[in-house]
Amino acid sequence: MFVLTVDQRGSRRDIDRVAPLLSEFAHRDLVRPFQRTAGDEVQAVVADPATVVDLALDLVAREHWSIGIGAGPVEEPLPSETRAGRGPAFESARIAVDRAKSAPGRVAVEGPDPDGAADADTALALVAVLVARRTEEGREAVEQMRRGSTQTEAARALGISKQAVSQRLSTAGWHVETAGRRLAERLLRKADT
Repeated sequence: MFVLTVDQRGSRRDIDRVAPLLSEFAHRDLVRPFQRTAGDEVQAVVADPATVVDLALDLVAREHWSIGIGAGPVEEPLPSETRAGRGPAFESARIAVDRAKSAPGRVAVEGPDPDGAADADTALALVAVLVARRTEEGREAVEQMRRGSTQTEAARALGISKQAVSQRLSTAGWHVETAGRRLAERLLRKADT
């Protein structure tokens, strides 16, 4: 099981971004939904490593969050309120979010197997840094591909040539991100055992 503890960066000098986040993530495939745990912090429980990677990288792209991922067991049955959950994954997520505040890509992983968590942390950080450095044009092209578009369809949607889409995807590191996501998913799965 995985717990994500996510803290808004610079919340004292910024608008409250928690409410929109809760609304936007309400329909994700989660064991327990994102819920505000403190003023600028949210928490969710997730079973699937691919969903963890999707959520983490979505949050990285938004540029306003530190993302802590705790792998491991949770006390069951889980309460209906996410913030009432307990167990090692919750504790690991707390440690991870504190570390994420100064980590590359603003994401960190902790879990019962220190080496497994460190491997997952490294893979996710590498992809997170790639995503965080992406230009707006690169993000638009990648978003089209993530929706299942072909490069020709993406070009039409963006009003540019297919060659320009290919160039944007290359500059954005789309193929590297795709491989990195798969690696991070596998390593998160191992970190959870």
